[in-house]
Amino acid sequence: MISYTDSLAGVSSEHLQSGFFAGWPNPPSPTTHYRILANSAAIVLARTDNGDVVGFITAVSDHVSCAYIPHLEVLPAYQGQGIGSELVRRMVEKLQHLYMIDLVCDPQLQSFYERLGMKAVVGMVIRNYDRQSGESAITE
Repeated sequence: MISYTDSLAGVSSEHLQSGFFAGWPNPPSPTTHYRILANSAAIVLARTDNGDVVGFITAVSDHVSCAYIPHLEVLPAYQGQGIGSELVRRMVEKLQHLYMIDLVCDPQLQSFYERLGMKAVVGMVIRNYDRQSGESAITE
């Protein structure tokens, strides 16, 4: 059974299995993943009965007018069970008091988010792939 929480109580990096950030050439370690969750303005976690995190969504926000959802991940073995949809639904509910809730996704994922009430828009980004792991880039 999957339960949902918006708290890190009882969660440590040991509950964050490898397999998140699928396809990333430089994925964050479980320790860095935990830091991402801890430093987010809002989170929702999907957990198994034994406490393992099998899905998560994060948001950054000014808590006044806007929020950005940078991460939605469900472990591959748990995909197709509605967990991602439930994580988005719960996060949007948490953020519904704000003017805007934005996210950026690849084109093949747009229909997923459209089914959840979002609409496609044009955006611009900068990606520093050498920093994808969440570790600081060393400069000299």
